[in-house]
Amino acid sequence: MRLLEHEHTKRAYQVDAGRHVMPGPDALSLSSGRQALKVMLVEDSHIISDLISENLARIPKLALLGIAETESEALTMLHAQPCDVLILDIQLRQGNGINLLRVLSGDPAYAQTVKIVLSNHVSGTYRRICEQYGVQFFFDKTSEFPQLQRLLSRFSESGIG
Repeated sequence: MRLLEHEHTKRAYQVDAGRHVMPGPDALSLSSGRQALKVMLVEDSHIISDLISENLARIPKLALLGIAETESEALTMLHAQPCDVLILDIQLRQGNGINLLRVLSGDPAYAQTVKIVLSNHVSGTYRRICEQYGVQFFFDKTSEFPQLQRLLSRFSESGIG
C-alpha cells in the first residue's frame, strides 16, 4: 500500500497494488450536508491515472472512490461501492471498457451512473458503440481533458441532472 498526498489539497488517498483508492473519512460527506460527487476511474496506465487523480483532487466536493486497471477489477469495485460518475478508457490491460459498458447497461443498478469515456480511441465507431451502452460523454484523452475537468467541476457544484 502506498499513500498519495496531493500537496495542493492536503487530501490523502491510500492506494494498494490494485490501484484501489480509499477516500479519507471526510471525503464523502460535506459540511453543507450534501454528499460529495463519487467518481470511479477505470484506467490501466499509472501515469494517466495519477494525472487524472491529481487533477480530480483539485475539484471541491468530489471523492475519487477507486481506480481499477482491468475490466474484472472495475466490476468488483463497482459492485462493492456504487458511484455517481464512472470514467473509463476503452483499452485496458485485461478486458476492455466497451465490454464493461455492455455488462453495466444490462444492470438497472447502474442506470443513473453517468458514464464518461476518456480514451485515445475516438473514432466515430467507438463513439456510437459507447453511446449504445449508455455513455453520455466521450472525451479524447490527448486533447479534451480540460473539458472533462470542467464537466466534473460543474457536477460537483450543481449536481448531476
